[in-house]
Amino acid sequence: MQVTVNRKDTKFYPDASRKIARFLYTGDERAISTIRSVLEMSGNLASETLSAVLRDYSLRHRNISKIFEKHFNRVAHLLKQLEIEPDSLELSLKILIGSYFTMEYSIEAAAFFNPSIVEHPDQSETGMEEKRVILSFRATGEGHISSIVFRTGVMDKNNNLWLEPVGKMLEEAEHIRRHVYDKKSFRSKLNEMKDIHALIPSGLILDKLNDKFTYGELRDCIKEARKSVHLTGEKDILYNQITWLASSHYELEFSLDTNISERVIFPVSVNERNGIEDARFVRFTDDDGSSVYYATYTAYDGATVLPKMLETKDFYHFRIMPFHGEIAQNKGMALFPRKVNGKYAMLCRLDGYNNYIAFSDNISIWRKATLLQQPKFPWEFVQIGNCGSPVETPEGWLVITHGVGPMREYALGASLLDLQNPEKELGRLKSPLLMPNANEREGYVPNVVYSCGSMIHNDDLIIPYAMSDYASTYATVNLKELLNELKKQSNQAQ
Repeated sequence: MQVTVNRKDTKFYPDASRKIARFLYTGDERAISTIRSVLEMSGNLASETLSAVLRDYSLRHRNISKIFEKHFNRVAHLLKQLEIEPDSLELSLKILIGSYFTMEYSIEAAAFFNPSIVEHPDQSETGMEEKRVILSFRATGEGHISSIVFRTGVMDKNNNLWLEPVGKMLEEAEHIRRHVYDKKSFRSKLNEMKDIHALIPSGLILDKLNDKFTYGELRDCIKEARKSVHLTGEKDILYNQITWLASSHYELEFSLDTNISERVIFPVSVNERNGIEDARFVRFTDDDGSSVYYATYTAYDGATVLPKMLETKDFYHFRIMPFHGEIAQNKGMALFPRKVNGKYAMLCRLDGYNNYIAFSDNISIWRKATLLQQPKFPWEFVQIGNCGSPVETPEGWLVITHGVGPMREYALGASLLDLQNPEKELGRLKSPLLMPNANEREGYVPNVVYSCGSMIHNDDLIIPYAMSDYASTYATVNLKELLNELKKQSNQAQ
């Protein structure tokens, strides 16, 4: 029997008008030439130019003069080559110079897709059988660079989504803090990374650092170490891994006067420079009953994909960290919403083809995984993967999957895992739960539906999903009907 899927009319489309003011840099030589030209402007011309810029762009960005000043500070060191002290310049001139090192970037001009949904931490002013939710999206703009953005709304008793107003003054984080490392802790993390400690003596690097050090200080030590010893190809790769470990940790903090729909998590570290992809958000409940939100995502540097994780309690402050271990190497890691038998549990796809499950005592370290699912039905012969974190039900862990079949068509499926032993699959739908229909199959990547996380509300499973990697929508499925079908197929298999 085909499970009934109720597609909703709400659609989320790319909006080219949503943009952030980003730092623009074209190299030291051109930057110095630009700064020199600005400094040579007459006082009247400089004033008129700045007034025109502020008049135009203050309507498009919150605190644009503050952004210009911030960008000036990033090039202020170049003034020394012109024998000018930055502090000697008037604020208006600093702001004008900063405007030449700023550009608008339309974060979602190309696509708005791969959503997940979680319960909002603030449930005030909601009615009976209503729930405020946060949806995350992968927004893609010029150069196909991806970032994470959000929308909020309230699900009513009929699971209709009433979207809350969307802000237009988008911002990157107000503060970006690089992690300060403790030498003892960092040495321990290096030891956790297979073969690094044996192949690269820590004395070449760590012994030259203070007990507390930054990413920049570590990077400089590595540069010196590279010069002092001859590196084989293998050791050079390991140096890169150490650098990656340090660059991956950072924290973001957004201004309190931003709406959540205005907060943009844009790539920060070098291993993310080509995009932050497919964040799978989950509300995680710890053993003591406290909750925190995690999102597993893929960092892409243009050549390599690396799984990472962010953590937040309030969606203002985010902590970003890498995963470690042999199985933290591919797309599609999805964390269970609580520990299972005292351990963190994760779905993953090591080989790009099958679904695996892993357990760990440490949320950041993942060493070993067990094969969980292989493609079984024609619509998933190319590959099977998860579409977000498992959802806990009385009957078991409900996992929305994706399968790829003929013509690289992506469809959504569903599986049920044993609640106490999720390594055991209790049932799997023989037919897709949701396939791209005529209105969903045209887009940036045709014939694709994809989701990064679902939730239960009012006895329905709420599934937000992307339509052909272009826009997004959502659907609802009666939970009882879906579970009954999964259990029925399990009984038939037995």
